[in-house]
Amino acid sequence: MEMGPVRLMMWINIGVCLPLTILVICCVCCVVRRDQVPVIYYTNLLISNLIQMCTIIIIVAKPDDHETYMMSFVIYYFGVLASLYFKMCIALERCFFITRPLLDCMRQTRGSMLVCILVWALCVISVPVAAVLRHFLRVFIFILIPVFLFVSCFAATLNALNVASSVPTKEKRRIVATLILLLLNYFLMILPAIIELTFEFHPYYIVRDIVFILFLLSPFMDLILFLFMRKGPTDKLLACLCCCNMDNTAAGHQCD
Repeated sequence: MEMGPVRLMMWINIGVCLPLTILVICCVCCVVRRDQVPVIYYTNLLISNLIQMCTIIIIVAKPDDHETYMMSFVIYYFGVLASLYFKMCIALERCFFITRPLLDCMRQTRGSMLVCILVWALCVISVPVAAVLRHFLRVFIFILIPVFLFVSCFAATLNALNVASSVPTKEKRRIVATLILLLLNYFLMILPAIIELTFEFHPYYIVRDIVFILFLLSPFMDLILFLFMRKGPTDKLLACLCCCNMDNTAAGHQCD
């Protein structure tokens, strides 16, 4: 983690992503209505990112106290795990909105707050246990569960799109775009870093630099996620992409 490009990316996180995250949290809490986005899950996701970025400040500063330095890494992993769990909550909530519209417990304020409390409690338990049991539990928590959940939510949502006639077309586009963004975030930015840290696979330094730089870009992707979940900002773009896709499909059938 003491590599030049990775250290530079840490400073970018501190100087750019940290204030933007605080700004988006204020926007979510003060401007956005409850029915526009899964506000509670997304706010907790941003809070977990804040924990990571505040811990990065300690890591970059390299305090003389070794215990403080090592504790900062533990807190950082705690923030990473919480961030991953809340992304899974958002994926589940978006999936249930299409596949199980009557199952509204994850969207109700009381139910969503209970889920968030359970997630934070699970993180407090999981991080020390994963540190003690090392590889097996880390693989299970960070790799197997998220892969299964993200892929299952995406597949189930696609299968239920035609059946969910009560959901507006624009909302369907936003939900699919949100799930695609979560998939890309996990498979391109989070999973490679988890594999590197878990199995301690040491490739060439330039490859390791790219892996950790992509991982540090994940909080920026979470800020973009806000645009895809809100009504309005990306509706025209998503409509244009869907129209282009339909036109290409129709052209392919004509060619056949």
